[in-house]
Amino acid sequence: MSQDDERLHRAFLTRVVEPGDEVCGRWLREVGAAEAVRRLVGDGEQPRGVTDKRWAGLRARAERADPERDLARARDAGVRFICPGEPEWPAQLDDLGDARPTGLWLRGHPSLRIWALRSVAVVGARACTEYGAHMAATLGAGLAERGWVVVSGGAYGVDGAAHRGALGAGGATVAVLACGVDRPYPRGHTQLITRIAQQGLVVGELPPGDHPTPSRFILRNRVIAALTRGTVVVEAAYRSGALVTARAAERLGRFTMGVPGPATSGLSAGVHELLRGEAVLVSDAADVAELVGDMGELAPDRRGPVLPRDLLEPGAGRVLAALPARGLAGAQEIARGAGTTEDDAVGRLYELRALGFVERHGDGWKLTRQAMISVRDDQARR
Repeated sequence: MSQDDERLHRAFLTRVVEPGDEVCGRWLREVGAAEAVRRLVGDGEQPRGVTDKRWAGLRARAERADPERDLARARDAGVRFICPGEPEWPAQLDDLGDARPTGLWLRGHPSLRIWALRSVAVVGARACTEYGAHMAATLGAGLAERGWVVVSGGAYGVDGAAHRGALGAGGATVAVLACGVDRPYPRGHTQLITRIAQQGLVVGELPPGDHPTPSRFILRNRVIAALTRGTVVVEAAYRSGALVTARAAERLGRFTMGVPGPATSGLSAGVHELLRGEAVLVSDAADVAELVGDMGELAPDRRGPVLPRDLLEPGAGRVLAALPARGLAGAQEIARGAGTTEDDAVGRLYELRALGFVERHGDGWKLTRQAMISVRDDQARR
């Protein structure tokens, strides 16, 4: 059978079989696309595990399927159809087993297989907070600047913010839809999804013109998880669909990450639950890249600012710490506080004077104004 025939049969099946249907997926694996189509349109034997009622529904759909029309409509809309085993097919989707997509409809020019090799999913709540939108956009931009492809679902809230962040940074982004890729959904994101198709890729399992349903949104999430090296959840309540993506990523052995939020926020409750399990806490794109990237893609060390007194030798630091916050102290008193000899203390005090930390008044020593400010700032940070 030619590749064109295989593509025609699988395009037919995307009109008949729902995404993620593991029973039909097993059947397709066992008998092949051509035989599955023959049985659906003829009087063939129904698959194991499919009830009479369900088989009748599949055959009714098969009667209305017209893959030649779907493929022609796709070409007119600048959409192409790819199948497992073809050069552009991302092999990591095969990890889904019998839930693997029958095929994928793509709108956009880049190669999905190549882009998926270095991609990260950023997902979260539709009704996100300003904090969630800010974090998603910042992550999208930061990942794009580091050469990562940002994958999300094109929805309102976190998804849209992540896409916009990547686009705004001149980066690559992929929207995985729960409907035909020729009909942007949600409608309020028509302009955004159109721009993604121009600069990146819009991907879907459903044929042109098909509409989304609640179950299709949930099942779409397994594709997002499988395509990418890891999934970052920005905001998600306990019942959020973003958690479905994260848990699918965990099952597939991908990295799962979460951006923490306020402990009092219900929109962060699901993320915090993930973080109590196998998910890793991340706060920016550098954290994400260090986890999912190649060897050497390290996040910078997380530490507070280096103060001038941090650069002092230990002995000088102890002498400085022995000076009172206000007023004068003699060398002998300072030496006792620093646990050293008076001669050593005097030598250290002159070092500190040269560095601007202390000043001498008669037989006494005191902190300079700048040193007192540094001490207060250090105490405030602690």
